[in-house]
Amino acid sequence: MNAPLQNAAQMDAQSAEQAELNSKQREKIAHENNKLHKRLCRQVGQAIGDFNMIEDGDKVMVCLSGGKDSYALLDILLTLRERAPIHFDIVAVNLDQKQPNFPAHILPAYLEKLGVAFHIENQDTYSIVKRLIPEGKTTCSLCSRLRRGILYRVANELGCNKIALGHHRDDILETFFLNMFFGGKLKGMPAKLQSDDGKHIVIRPMAYVKEEDSTRYAEVKQFPIIPCDLCGSQENLQRKQIKGLMREWEKKHPGRVESIFSALSTVVPSHLMDPNMFGFKDLKADGVASPLGDIAFDDEPCSTPTSMPGTIVLQNG
Repeated sequence: MNAPLQNAAQMDAQSAEQAELNSKQREKIAHENNKLHKRLCRQVGQAIGDFNMIEDGDKVMVCLSGGKDSYALLDILLTLRERAPIHFDIVAVNLDQKQPNFPAHILPAYLEKLGVAFHIENQDTYSIVKRLIPEGKTTCSLCSRLRRGILYRVANELGCNKIALGHHRDDILETFFLNMFFGGKLKGMPAKLQSDDGKHIVIRPMAYVKEEDSTRYAEVKQFPIIPCDLCGSQENLQRKQIKGLMREWEKKHPGRVESIFSALSTVVPSHLMDPNMFGFKDLKADGVASPLGDIAFDDEPCSTPTSMPGTIVLQNG
């Protein structure tokens, strides 16, 4: 075989080998993406079951902001609705707050293509917030209150008895730490609660989902993400600080964040200090052994000694 033909044969062999590698890589990626989808469906389904979030005949208003988490929530709920042994309706709702440069066409186009019922509520809360909040101050608190009131009204108008939000596990943990470090409260973000007006049940079906999984799922599904900084408001520095702390824990101490999240559903009021949660004032020695008794001299929860070389200092702001 002359040199040109030999070179051509080698190139063909290399191309075939590369094509095979590419095919295997695509199969691996597809397999991982399928596992991710199944995991999200399982976790969302488990949260719905654990807290009885959705029942037969419900009409669920899915609040769609244009962010990765609300897109994922809608996508997974639509999948679960097809498989569920009960019937429930879904309507996607977006609140267009008239923020500058908001791409108003993106969500309607996406939802029409998806074939899901939806409603776009147009309310200029942006102007109200800019008028009432001094320049440079964080606008999120007032914006959130205005948005909540509007969404409750829209839920009434649409006949929805459930309001679904896209908060995930990390959102819940961050809120818990924010309340503890900066608010002096053991208070988190529940998976299910009654709305402020008492007329609806607010649910968070993504409560068991990790943010990293939600982020990756958005990339896989190629959701048309709308940036969350359109209003130009300052980033919540305290929440950013908590995020950094949790990332550091997850990196240096795998499993710690999972353990803390588990603790939110394993509360022992008799071993805290809230007299409204446990009857400390009426506690008497009655001579009867109690599983809630003093275990101060028992082994520590962690059997392996741990060192704490430094103290974490969190400064307000």
